[in-house]
Amino acid sequence: MTNPEKLGNQLVGAEEADIARGIRALLGTPILHERQDPELFAVIRGRRDPIAKWFDHTCGWTLTVDPRAGYARLAKVRGSSDGRRPARRERSGRAAFDRRRYTLLCVVAAELLAAPATTIGLLASRVERATAADPAIPDFDTARRSERLAYVDVLLLLERWHALEALDGATEAFADTAEAKVLYRVDSTLLVRLLASPQGPSRFATDPEHVPERFDGLLEALVVEPRYGEPGAATEVQRNLRARHSLFRRLLDDPVVHRDELDDAELAYVASPTGRRLLRDAARRAGMVLEERAEGWMLVDPDAIATDRRFPDDTHTGAAGLLLLDALQRAPDGLTEEQLVRATAAVLAREPAWARGYQTDDGAERLAADAVEVLLAFGLVRQEGGVVVARPAAARYAVTDPQGSAS
Repeated sequence: MTNPEKLGNQLVGAEEADIARGIRALLGTPILHERQDPELFAVIRGRRDPIAKWFDHTCGWTLTVDPRAGYARLAKVRGSSDGRRPARRERSGRAAFDRRRYTLLCVVAAELLAAPATTIGLLASRVERATAADPAIPDFDTARRSERLAYVDVLLLLERWHALEALDGATEAFADTAEAKVLYRVDSTLLVRLLASPQGPSRFATDPEHVPERFDGLLEALVVEPRYGEPGAATEVQRNLRARHSLFRRLLDDPVVHRDELDDAELAYVASPTGRRLLRDAARRAGMVLEERAEGWMLVDPDAIATDRRFPDDTHTGAAGLLLLDALQRAPDGLTEEQLVRATAAVLAREPAWARGYQTDDGAERLAADAVEVLLAFGLVRQEGGVVVARPAAARYAVTDPQGSAS
């Protein structure tokens, strides 16, 4: 006969494993479509209530699961906008989006709401008209290859997010000719949910001619979170809630959180008995391992599914970052950008068949800059006044003597 207590424990264990898996999957892929992984989406759909409650309680993020449309969307609100998590181009190199691409992304998304289906040419025409009518946005010109490439990057990103689906033709073809034919289906519901701001833009309707002068204020208004109360008039409960959410947002979204990066409220919260207990409970519930050191904290996913990037990886910038990190750890006061370029140039000269894309006159400067960008994104270095200094977390990647040292 089956032991009811044992069976009950097994069911609880299976549920906890599903919840942890769903949490980590959404941290790594905040827009998860059923077509990407039907089995994983079924897990998230079946456990959506406890997963949504975990995100709301832990860090104040909203999870939307639409079983009929087949997607889950975790609206992650960053604690800070430091620019280290840019949208990236789907083409080789994975370069970060620039200002032009972000601008086109907003315009394209707005124009896609007009119809459930469109073509790449019709959409380009609508974008041309929209930019021509707005004096704050440079005109979109499909006669220029650079503009077509930026447009293609935007469309490919929307395809990856499943807000856009190419039914016939290949989006990349438009980069070569504006005469390319591509038919799209638009998921307008998911398209609207791409915006993760706490406040909807429609609440701040402004005459277009006044947007440029009010832009900073409008942008700030979009990210206001009423649950934390008015600045200077928040209750103790609201202040504690803000401290908890901001702390956990950092821990879940950043590779490492150093103590000196936290404000007084966050430090007081994590030092309190309640804060420490909730931190451990949240890590356990998500199936993650909490590493705590004197300098800070790190949440480690044993299965490596809670992140979209890894360090080191198999890219040239990742390898160069690891090499520069070794040099930085041997320089307590840090290295200047010029010193890092010289170190990178020495590697390129020593390995002429490696990193061919950087084997150019300015290759050392570009590779050093790209490698430092990676190290900054992973919280392994800090950069001040042209000097790059290794942070405590860099010790995880220290080069050691495999033979050991003689005593």
